[in-house]
This record gives sequence, structure tokens and C-alpha cells, in this order.
Amino acid sequence: MKAIEKQKNIFEAIKKTNDEGIEYWSARELGKVLDYNDYRNFQKVIEKSKIACSNSHNDIEDHFVDVTEMVQIGSGAQRTISTVWLSRYACYLIVQNADPQKEIVALGQTYFAYQTRKQEIEESEEYNSLETEDKKRLYLRNQLKKHNIQLMSAAKNAGVETNLDYGIFQNHGYKGLYGGLDQKAIHKLKGLKKSQKILDHMGSTELAANLFRATQTEEKLKKDNIKDKRLANKTHYNVGKEVRNTIKKIGGEMPENMPTEDSIKKIERKEAKELKSKKS
Repeated sequence: MKAIEKQKNIFEAIKKTNDEGIEYWSARELGKVLDYNDYRNFQKVIEKSKIACSNSHNDIEDHFVDVTEMVQIGSGAQRTISTVWLSRYACYLIVQNADPQKEIVALGQTYFAYQTRKQEIEESEEYNSLETEDKKRLYLRNQLKKHNIQLMSAAKNAGVETNLDYGIFQNHGYKGLYGGLDQKAIHKLKGLKKSQKILDHMGSTELAANLFRATQTEEKLKKDNIKDKRLANKTHYNVGKEVRNTIKKIGGEMPENMPTEDSIKKIERKEAKELKSKKS
């Protein structure tokens, strides 16, 4: 167990920060962590990731910076070696293009996907323009509604066909993320009435965790071309569990311990009233 936790923590342990406070990772160190003993083999992964970066309409130079570093070679002597400084997004692309058979690569995929998605939300102009927790909740809840529709479509293509099947599928995701609790248990824990939806009573942090669970499950169902509902359920559970492990690793509050908020319906009505007032 300790060895597994060490693997999950090592990505954060090798993170560096420059004089301007910008975080980055050294390709040499990341390659070793991802179990690439020959840096030349890891360079092939970096090049594939640069292509993916360009295809995503991002500037390669913003995420992959070629530099030289000084390293110890024994007896106090040093020499320079070439490496690449990587942004968090670059690391995300690298673990997506690395050997998926390596356990540490699979852990890295979840870690960097979660952190990158979280960073994207926090740095987006639309999200940054939101000044209150209520507005952030409303934004994330609407995002989750949209992605739950997409998740439902992906699940259907994976063999989750009936409403009962989909309910079971959803519960697997909740169990992974909430430490074994299904939707009914979460509902009871939060002290909600039968007619109240748990997603409508989550704060922004909890909504963000569930948004990540939904988007990553959708992507994995499609990427792995899953066509069996039992495997789809297992996939949803595993993604939820990895999101939970990532939250735990960075010292976050477990979702089931997050406070129950007032219904988001109140915020929607307030927003509608304010919009109507502006128009009149």
C-alpha cells in the first residue's frame, strides 16, 4: 500500500517552480518516473506529444521548452545535458502517449488529467469572471448537465441500454468517487428529501470532481471501445476511484464529507429574476 501511495505522490514531488512562480516538470525526471530507462525512447513519446499539442491548436513552445541542465557525474564533477521543461498540460499529453501497460503510466494519466481539467476550469475566462460561489456552482452544474447527456450517449454505445442499466452504471461511478456509497446512500448522508437531487445540493468543488468523473468516463468508454455493460460499469467505478485517490493525494476533502448546499434551483430563480429586472 505504501509503495502505491508513493507512486501517486511522486508526480507532485518532482514538480519544480521557476523564479516567476510557474510550475514545470523536467522531462528527464518524468521519464524515469514513468519507467523509461533509456531517455531516447522517452524522447519519442515527447515528439508524439508535441504533435498532439499542435493538433489541439496550442503553441508547442508554451508547453515544451528545450533547455540544458547541470547534473552530477561523480566526484563532484558536473556536465550539461539536454532536457525539456514541461507544463502540466505537456505532462498530460505525455502520459496519454506513453506505454499504457506500465502501471505508473495509468496512474499518471488520471493524475494529470484531473489536475489539467481543474486548471482549465480555474483559468478559463468565463469561470474567472464568476465572482461568487453561487455563480460558480451554477456554471459547473450546467456543465455537468451537458456532459451527463454525453456520458449517457457513450454508455448506451457501450451496452448500457435500459434506464435500470443506466442507474446501475451511474451508481458504479458514485461508489468509486464516494468510497463505496451509492446514490441512495449519498442522498441519505446529505440529509436530502426524496424529491431533491444530490447534484443540485453540491458546492463548486464537489461539482468539479463529479464533472471530471463524467468527462473522463465518457472519454475512456470511447477510447477503449467498450461494448459490454459490465465492463462499462467497472470503468465508471475505476474512474471514480482514481478521481477520489487524486483528491486524497493532494490533500483535498473527500466528496462525502463536503457540506450540503442550498438547492441550486434557488440560484437559478435568482438569476432569472435579475435578468428579467435588467431587461425591464
